[in-house]
Amino acid sequence: MNKYIIDAENMDEKELNRAIKEQSAYYDKLIIKNPQSRHNICAGLIGDVEIEIDGSAGYFIGTMINGPKIHVAHNAGWFVGDNMTKGEVIIEGTTGDGAGQGIYDGTVVVKGDAGSRTGEIMKGGTVIIGGNSGFMAGLLMMGGKLIILGDVADDAGESIMRGNIYVLGKVKSLGKNAVMKKTTLEDQKELKEILTKYDFELTDIDYTNFKKITNYQ
Repeated sequence: MNKYIIDAENMDEKELNRAIKEQSAYYDKLIIKNPQSRHNICAGLIGDVEIEIDGSAGYFIGTMINGPKIHVAHNAGWFVGDNMTKGEVIIEGTTGDGAGQGIYDGTVVVKGDAGSRTGEIMKGGTVIIGGNSGFMAGLLMMGGKLIILGDVADDAGESIMRGNIYVLGKVKSLGKNAVMKKTTLEDQKELKEILTKYDFELTDIDYTNFKKITNYQ
């Protein structure tokens, strides 16, 4: 794999994204040094390139990407992976509100806690939160899988239409249209396949303890 290092210390957002787009045509992997929590990193990026961000990212990391695999070494701001259609965004730390907002496909993984409205209006794909998630997780969800290993605050699944929310921890309250069900053996098998891929170590008992939130219909 050929790699290229971009030092973002003296770049603004437009300059950084221009460099990422240009170099992704020639290299399989780009390493971004000194990201300094800049917003919109990799916005609209297309192609099967790996992006390693050596630090924290700001708002809208990976927004509207199609194909890239992005790995953030620390934290990220609001709307991780917003409206992505293909690819992967992994945040090793925590993130703000709206992680996985509106995604059509692909995977968003946050190893730590997330803010409110996680997975709102998502149409497909998978969003995984390794810690807790704030209020209205899965707001207006239209499809896909939202998996939360920690606790969820008020109004989980508010106005959910389709898709499933899986919660291992406590659910403070359900939103309108949402009901809580037991997971099936098929659900548990699928969860294990997904979570093992991203190095989450759970016991067999943990998988049986997942709760499924879905539309009341």
